[in-house]
Amino acid sequence: MQELKLGRRIFLKSAGGVAAAVGTGGVALVPGAAQAAAAPGSTGTTLTYPRRGVGKAAGMPVNTAVSFSYPDPSSPCVALRMGSAVAGGVGPNGDIVAYSSLCTHMGCPVLYHAESKTFKCGCHFSMFDAEHSGQMICGQATENLPRVLLDYDPASDTVNAVGIDGLIYGRQANIL
Repeated sequence: MQELKLGRRIFLKSAGGVAAAVGTGGVALVPGAAQAAAAPGSTGTTLTYPRRGVGKAAGMPVNTAVSFSYPDPSSPCVALRMGSAVAGGVGPNGDIVAYSSLCTHMGCPVLYHAESKTFKCGCHFSMFDAEHSGQMICGQATENLPRVLLDYDPASDTVNAVGIDGLIYGRQANIL
C-alpha cells in the first residue's frame, strides 16, 4: 500500500472548512437565531449622560483651557473658546468645544498649548488638534481625543455638557 502524506497546509485548510461547516450548520439549527442577532437594541444598553454646566460663554477667555469634570468627578475635561467658529462648536460664535484631557494611548494627562492650538501628551508625545474635533496628529495614540458634546442656552449664556463622542481612556463605558 502506498502511504499518503498530508501536509500542514492541506490539513489546516480542511480543518478550517470543517469548522466553518459545523458552525454554519449549528446556527441553522437554532430557530430564530439570525433574527435575534439582527434585532436593533436587543443586546445593547443606552445610558443617559447627565447635563452639567461648564460655564458662561461670555466669561470664557479666548484660547485658554477651562477645566471641568464630566460625566463624573474622575473624568477630567477641558473646554476651549477657540476665537473663531469650528465644526461642532457651540456658543454665540460657534467657537466653544470640549474634550477629555486623558490621552487615548495610555491615559496620561494632555495639556493644551495655545500657540499651536493642540493638546500634547507629555508621556509619549501624542498630539491632538483642538480645532478639528480632537483629531490625533501624531504620536503613539491611535484614537482621537473623546469629544465632550455641548449645548448652548442663549437665554442664560450657559454652555452645558450633555454627552461624549468617543470612549474615555480606561473605561468600558463612559457612564459608570
